[in-house]
Amino acid sequence: MNNPAICLSIIENNPVAVHKVEKEVDFFELRLDILGDAWGKVAKDLNKPWIACNRSREEGGKGDLNTGKRIEALLEAGRVGASIIDLEYNTAGLAEKVQQIKQCSQCLISFHDMETTPSLDTLRKIVEGQIKAGADICKVVTTATKFEDNVTIMRLFTHFPGIKITAFAMGELGRLSRILSPLCGGYFTYACLEEGREAAAGQISVTEMRQIYGCFKQ
Repeated sequence: MNNPAICLSIIENNPVAVHKVEKEVDFFELRLDILGDAWGKVAKDLNKPWIACNRSREEGGKGDLNTGKRIEALLEAGRVGASIIDLEYNTAGLAEKVQQIKQCSQCLISFHDMETTPSLDTLRKIVEGQIKAGADICKVVTTATKFEDNVTIMRLFTHFPGIKITAFAMGELGRLSRILSPLCGGYFTYACLEEGREAAAGQISVTEMRQIYGCFKQ
């Protein structure tokens, strides 16, 4: 089994803690909406590819910037080294902004449902829309309200062979999907530095993730 890829979500300027787990991760995600003006300093200390994310409040973000300023910051991140830019699927003028981003970085188009997990058919249509808009990577994140939601989100991978997708469900009931995602065909999964430093509900620490994946090799 290939080592499942993990993306560490960074929500604070703590280079010592990040460097301790650096060898365990494949990507970093800088949450610009949480880091604020400190994101540039954090980025300079990273030694692996990083994703710039400036999440809107409607999709779980913490910042107060309007859409224009959020995208402006994302484009700046691309110019200074972000390998991937996270752009929300519901962004107005999506296709045009995707082309702007792709002049300097890969574009990850993300969708978040903060309340529930839609039907598989609905999720498939979202991914199809992301692909049509030019996504290099598709991200679909829902909220688990029952165990079966983990199954629904994992089934999404079988419908898009060869497409880079990361998909899972948030919340305590969705923790299983975070673990299974890269084992079922997902491009990577997200993790936090440690308990209490989660960027989203249900995130598991990098150390715990690697311990779990280590069990699959035994």
